[in-house]
Amino acid sequence: MTNKALTVSIVIPAYNEENHLAACLDAIAAQTVAPDEVIVVDNNSTDKTVAVARQYPFVRILKAKKQGPLWARNKGFDSARSDILGRIDADTILPPDWVARIRAFYKAAEHANFALTGGCYFYNVRLPRFASWVQGQVVFRVNRLLLGHYITYGSNMAVPKKLWLAIRDKVCFRDDIHEDLDLSVHLHRAGYQISYDESIKVGVKMRRVRSTRRDLWANLMLWPQTLRVHGRWTWVFGWFGAFLLYALFPVVLVGEGLARVFGRTPLPE
Repeated sequence: MTNKALTVSIVIPAYNEENHLAACLDAIAAQTVAPDEVIVVDNNSTDKTVAVARQYPFVRILKAKKQGPLWARNKGFDSARSDILGRIDADTILPPDWVARIRAFYKAAEHANFALTGGCYFYNVRLPRFASWVQGQVVFRVNRLLLGHYITYGSNMAVPKKLWLAIRDKVCFRDDIHEDLDLSVHLHRAGYQISYDESIKVGVKMRRVRSTRRDLWANLMLWPQTLRVHGRWTWVFGWFGAFLLYALFPVVLVGEGLARVFGRTPLPE
């Protein structure tokens, strides 16, 4: 990007994340190359999320009063002081070289107008490889077919601050779509590219599978809704894809269910 050392901020939207945030921040503290800034954006938490964040001297805590990950992300991105904006979730566990790899990518001048994203593995299911493979196919490869480009995955992404400033007023300010998918569409429409590096994997928690079936379905429906909002006729395929995932997700938990039956230690909820 330039010859000067690039700075990296990590932005973490957080709403009632007291059970996950410490592990996330511990992984950041263990980076081989430390980020220049870590921002936890408290989105009206009613638990001990802020108290946990305060235990880490390197964390800057911000408050996003409007509820929703979109508003928390925007608050963090707008306030970040670095050249590169990393965006993860409060349950994300970064590999030790994550910051180093982000910096290495953007050190190349040809990547100045790229967003970078990577995959994940699920650390709280009995079939993590299978679940992660499905997630990778749907989130990256299927979406690439439906959109014509890769997407930025909210649990594992980075974007130059200058790109964010160029599109921040163009993103959709609504809560009924996936904000990371929306960000991808607007980056692409502005002429920027998205690079997907499958080898940059982070640990994330599969959560909504254990919520009610209604909540799971509502979350899955955000996918075709996002495509439809952006005028993509391929939203129909997104709907069918969401339906297949709705049917498939319980399979991921079969291994866990059997483990409970046979008295093995259950994975954390």
